[in-house]
Amino acid sequence: MALMDFIKKQFIDIIQWTEEGDGTLAWRFPMAGMEIQNGASLVVRESQMAIFVNEGQVADVFGPGTYKLTTQTLPVLTYLKNWDKLFESPFKSDVYFFSTRQQIDQKWGTPQPITIRDKDFGAVRLRAFGNYAFRIADPKLFHTEISGTRESYHVADLEGQLRGLVLQNISNAIAGSGLPFLDLAANQVMFADALTKELAPVFAKLGLLIENLTVQNVSLPEELQKILDQKIGMGMVGNDMGKFMQYQTAQAIPKFAEGAGSGGGGIAGDAMGLGAGVALGQVLAQNLQAGLQGGGAAAQAAPAAAAAAGVAGVKPEDVMATLEKLGELKAKGILTQEEFDAKKAELLKKLV
Repeated sequence: MALMDFIKKQFIDIIQWTEEGDGTLAWRFPMAGMEIQNGASLVVRESQMAIFVNEGQVADVFGPGTYKLTTQTLPVLTYLKNWDKLFESPFKSDVYFFSTRQQIDQKWGTPQPITIRDKDFGAVRLRAFGNYAFRIADPKLFHTEISGTRESYHVADLEGQLRGLVLQNISNAIAGSGLPFLDLAANQVMFADALTKELAPVFAKLGLLIENLTVQNVSLPEELQKILDQKIGMGMVGNDMGKFMQYQTAQAIPKFAEGAGSGGGGIAGDAMGLGAGVALGQVLAQNLQAGLQGGGAAAQAAPAAAAAAGVAGVKPEDVMATLEKLGELKAKGILTQEEFDAKKAELLKKLV
């Protein structure tokens, strides 16, 4: 019985690897004190590949399947060992298995804003994050460049390096696409495709294939976001400046009301001031409305409204000041919430 145990320890007749789903990329079959029996079986499962390494040199690479290890299945190894054609003796060699399935949901992101060149803005600072998947495509190259002779090599051992490669190539991806950054930011799929194209040859040098890279979010700096918001606003109204002034005024009303509600001081409100403020709002509303209807009507409406209010040369900023006064009067209790809402609704109705 002891003799049989000794023989079993010394000669291997089945070589295989059952993955445990722990993110292992490469695994060395335990060969300490053992030799591979002539005619032994090598089992390589789907989503795996195996290589034989003899005296530090990769001898053969095997894809999925079951192999009987003979002279026919190990021609390179046979040549290296200079065995006779019968190939009857047991032999010793290192066998490494590699997982070729996708390693999914690998995170990438910019810990700090990065600066990129852009043809619209000259330079842009951005933050972005997403995920990607990769697989081993060339186990021989991965073995010689990355995993080496380690007993096992895991995704966690590699993820920091891969994340750094993604970040390093973001600028090149945007520059190589030839598209303005705003276009890429608005189309994250296009951004992801450009980045994947840039990373493919870099990953290939490590024996890896990058797949399914996604860009889940692109954060713009505050200054650029303001420009983008203005561009969107102008796109909504086209080149009509009257409509653009209406848009700007409507956007500003809630902000002025909020600022006034916080208790800011410095403007003494009375009945005359309130009346003049409302009249100024009516003047601008009439000017804008007349401008939409035709230049001649606008020229007639503006002087008439200004005369009624007793004010000449009305400017958009005067309307902003009036709205601010209304908000402060409400905060001081001079106007009720209902009165403020009524005046605000009146102004909005005239501006639309």
